[in-house]
Amino acid sequence: MPGMPCPVVIPASKGHSVPETNGVEAAHEQPKGLPRALSSDPITVTTVHKAASEADMAMLNNLLAASKAAQSQYAKFTQAQVDEIFKCAALAANDQRLPLAKMAVEETGMGMVEDKVIKNHFASEFIYNKYKNEKTCDVIEVDPQGGFTKVAEPMGVIAGVVPTTNPTSTAIFKSLLALKTRNSLVLCPHPRARKCTIEAARIVRDAAVAAGAPEDIISWIEQPSLLVSQALMQSPQVSLILATGGPQMVKAAYSSGNPALGVGAGNTPAVIDETADVEMAVSSVLLSKTFDHGVICASEQSVVVVDSQYDAVKAEFVRRGAYFLKNEEEKDKVRSKLLIDGRLNADIVGQSAQKLAQIFGIEVPEWTRVIIGEADIIGKEEALSQEKLCPVLAMYRASNFHDAVEKADRLVMLFGAGHTSVLYTSPLNREHIQKFTLAMKTVRVLVNQPASQGAIGDLYNFHLDPSLTLGCGSWGSTSVSANVGPKNLLNIKSCIERRENMLWFRVPPKIYFKGGCMEVALAELKGKQRAFVVTDKPLYDLGYADQVTHILDRHNIHHQTFYRVAPDPTLACIEDGLSELREFRPDVIIALGGGSPMDAAKVMWLMYECPEIDFRGLAVRFMDIRKRVYEVPELGKKALMVCIPTTSGTGSEVTPFAVVTDEKTGIKYPLADYALTPHMAIVDPQLVIHMPKTLTAFGGIDALVHSLESYVSVFATDYTKGLSREAVSILFKFLPRAYANGNRDLEARERVHSAATIAGMAFANAFLGICHSLAHKLGSAFHIPHGMANAALITHVIRYNATDRPMKMAVFPQYQYPQAKDRYAELSDMLGLGGTTPDQKVMHLIEAVEALKAKIGIPATIREIVGADKETEFMDVLDTIADMAFDDQCTGANPRYPLISDLKQILKDAWGAPILPNDGRLKALRRFPTYLTAEVLSGAHVTHPVAATPSRRSFEGNEFTAPAASPPISPLRSLA
Repeated sequence: MPGMPCPVVIPASKGHSVPETNGVEAAHEQPKGLPRALSSDPITVTTVHKAASEADMAMLNNLLAASKAAQSQYAKFTQAQVDEIFKCAALAANDQRLPLAKMAVEETGMGMVEDKVIKNHFASEFIYNKYKNEKTCDVIEVDPQGGFTKVAEPMGVIAGVVPTTNPTSTAIFKSLLALKTRNSLVLCPHPRARKCTIEAARIVRDAAVAAGAPEDIISWIEQPSLLVSQALMQSPQVSLILATGGPQMVKAAYSSGNPALGVGAGNTPAVIDETADVEMAVSSVLLSKTFDHGVICASEQSVVVVDSQYDAVKAEFVRRGAYFLKNEEEKDKVRSKLLIDGRLNADIVGQSAQKLAQIFGIEVPEWTRVIIGEADIIGKEEALSQEKLCPVLAMYRASNFHDAVEKADRLVMLFGAGHTSVLYTSPLNREHIQKFTLAMKTVRVLVNQPASQGAIGDLYNFHLDPSLTLGCGSWGSTSVSANVGPKNLLNIKSCIERRENMLWFRVPPKIYFKGGCMEVALAELKGKQRAFVVTDKPLYDLGYADQVTHILDRHNIHHQTFYRVAPDPTLACIEDGLSELREFRPDVIIALGGGSPMDAAKVMWLMYECPEIDFRGLAVRFMDIRKRVYEVPELGKKALMVCIPTTSGTGSEVTPFAVVTDEKTGIKYPLADYALTPHMAIVDPQLVIHMPKTLTAFGGIDALVHSLESYVSVFATDYTKGLSREAVSILFKFLPRAYANGNRDLEARERVHSAATIAGMAFANAFLGICHSLAHKLGSAFHIPHGMANAALITHVIRYNATDRPMKMAVFPQYQYPQAKDRYAELSDMLGLGGTTPDQKVMHLIEAVEALKAKIGIPATIREIVGADKETEFMDVLDTIADMAFDDQCTGANPRYPLISDLKQILKDAWGAPILPNDGRLKALRRFPTYLTAEVLSGAHVTHPVAATPSRRSFEGNEFTAPAASPPISPLRSLA
């Protein structure tokens, strides 16, 4: 993601200091009265050095000398040493993605924290995943399909210029590339992003040094200025300049006398032809153009639509949250502020649509995501046709596809030659794809992809190299026509074609169910020698473990039972059991119990099979489980894993997940890897016949939330949605019976037990959403049972997700446009809840879930669960819970990608007011666009069949006890 390519004119300042520029790349412009540092004329090193102070030059020379010495030492490292340093640095950067994002937005005043988190995540996780196995030392392996064999030598000292638009992610990206290629790196931050850039570099440097790299392998200029950056680029000790920023700075890099890799300006057009999927095309453009408030120069600047699709595309833009300028007067107001003296206005860069409307002096609806101006002229005289690093688009009507291609070509050659172009068409329309590809003078020709995300690679096509520095070839006056990666620092080049991404469905090879199946299933273990049973003390005392061991005895399988698993298993518990397990040396491990024994057994299994594993690395959050930094080998070489659930809810018997807590720090480590999937699951309802009512309720509602969230997940597929639907159907019918009748209703017990496992298979492959993200953190903070925490939030999350106009949407290629509302409506239809519109059906689903909660004794609000006396404490930790929930592993699969403020508001809404009005019927869903703007519906007060305001959570026996009912509280607020 290059920096801002359109420079801004800045007046001369005394003392040649860098002026305040709202974070735009103006620091690399030529102030009057200074040496010709950025002019097109030749520039001598002597000129710059005379202008820079002696102290600055002494600092720079010392920095370069230390960097060169470190690189000379690092050049002798082996591939194995380099790869270990590369991995440690990527993990460290990934771990700090959120704090760095916050620093960047606070310091620069541009973009969005949530999107910068994604960029930091991409710069660490995706870069590592792509290049972790690439040979960069000495001989490079031959690609069997590419046919290349190369010898890789490090270039030496690399000078890295970092933009203000993407300061932390670019610093991480360049640092990792330098480490992977045995080069040293000297970073020159933008003055407006100095602190966050240096912090990102420091994190990577410290991790690299700790892993064995030389001390000065990554360094930076503490007080950057135009003159010092010029001196750095022109220093004879610099072997290569990796330049990301405005065109004048890139030109200076290329004219410095040193080799340089730079980016070009972008003016990306998106053509939508007559065969395109309009919903997918419009959603993709909005996803791209709103990302980080439009600062990415690969983002679409103009949309060119064939005449036959124009009205449909315009209507779809409006439906998804775009505002079209109404008349020439509004357009002129926008034009006058886009450019100042022919250059991009610094004040508009990376600002929201609402902030832009204020700057432009126009009024737009509060739901506006993008401002669109319809235009006819393409040229310097039309500001709308030029690059706009903010959520503003131009839209052109083309008479036919030929005319559309011609207009797109003119837009590209106006100010974005060589960068990126996009075509939306039918995948079968090879004629249009080929014609567009041949006509566009751009390095990246994207088909059916959002430009911001598609151009950086490895998101919508695994074969396009991931990069945050995008070369534009000779068209864009750059020296590379590819996404810059390690090969460019070693002078290697490759070429890519688009391919569809692989999806998956993974469950245990064997799943046994129905009453009495445990005996038959365990007989399958005949031939095994030693079984290690993991359970908890209550189950052991109640004789559940004996039921397992008696069967093992009949098959002459020696066994040992570990029964000291506590709720929320700790590292100490794991180590305790692991010591016994290693001494016993089993060839099969049997987990018996609820989520805690199964989690503990999985972690013990992992540590038994792979004693060298660092489970903290396995706990690092991933955006895509196939691309994670940490990799786990296949398990099962020493022992098979068998899971036997004695509760109905977690689904852990069929999932690749486990959670372990560090009892010293209180930190919970959620582990996720398909290597943790058990070999066998035994779902015997006879083991849950006597389950207490509270466990029935909490486990059952947890299974229901698993079903609901996996059904609307962006990862949901035809293979998972059928399971989700079946689990929802079973739970609505049989959970109230299982709760009310207990051991007197064996059918209900069996069906709920099976539904929990079915839901587990669904979310093991489709994953979950923000209800679980919030429940994880809420439950941990206030010691709320997990199922109850989910219950308190799920209907609020349904209402939040059920919109056709989400402000943001998760990034996953197979999720082409918002579908959550329709999917919820499908579940409502399946349950026969009535309604004629999707909105009505979703409201009926919310009502049905609330009614189910009431039937099984679950309170309606968080306040009723934790007690009204906890309100101050609850409000005080909202920001922390929301931050942590945003960074929870479940968040990425939610169909509506949340803002941190959205999560905070959901918690507020769930605190005190039941979601249903007095009559138990919703009147409307809150309309798009913003969750934060609450229109009070009908003034109705809220009641609930078990509404109460307890001062504490209390349990008598197995029942939740709710204190006396509270008075009416705040009226219902609707959701976007």
